[in-house]
Amino acid sequence: MFTLLSSVAKPVSLGPLVVRVNSLYSAETSTVGNDRNSMAAPSPKWAQKTVTLPPQRRGCHLITSKVLKEIGPDLSEFKCGLAHLFLHHTSASLTINENYDSDVRDDTETFLNKIVPEGRSAPWKHTLEGPDDMPAHIKSSMFGCELTIPITNGQLNMGTWQGIWLCEHRDSPTARKVVVTLNGI
Repeated sequence: MFTLLSSVAKPVSLGPLVVRVNSLYSAETSTVGNDRNSMAAPSPKWAQKTVTLPPQRRGCHLITSKVLKEIGPDLSEFKCGLAHLFLHHTSASLTINENYDSDVRDDTETFLNKIVPEGRSAPWKHTLEGPDDMPAHIKSSMFGCELTIPITNGQLNMGTWQGIWLCEHRDSPTARKVVVTLNGI
């Protein structure tokens, strides 16, 4: 369990280590029940939605706007929290990277294809679903299938040049499902 502190830095004792923590939200600044003297902390909220992404060609695709369009109304209800994205597939992946220059996505795909060989000369045993399947599983494991992003004042708190990517590692496009879970106050 953790304690939210007021906007004034307060020391927190972690054994011999003392850390100063600043936070925007606390029981002391909450207006729960319109009683500024109330010690009750804001109740945590949860929201969850499955976002279905349309089939994409092989490569890295910026999906931030699609995700935000789907979760926007729920996201706007959170002042502080976390957004967790979980991809339901083992041959695609999620990552956060450059959101402006599409060359970065193209170069990332080139890099992945160079370090994870494909085709008949590749050393993979798992080829039941085609020569691109095992390489897709490896690439998916490299980037992973989940992301956690802070929420601040109803928005995903990402850097100016950061965006959410879906990396499609198969040659045959297929729709992909991402479960987005929001938690916070």
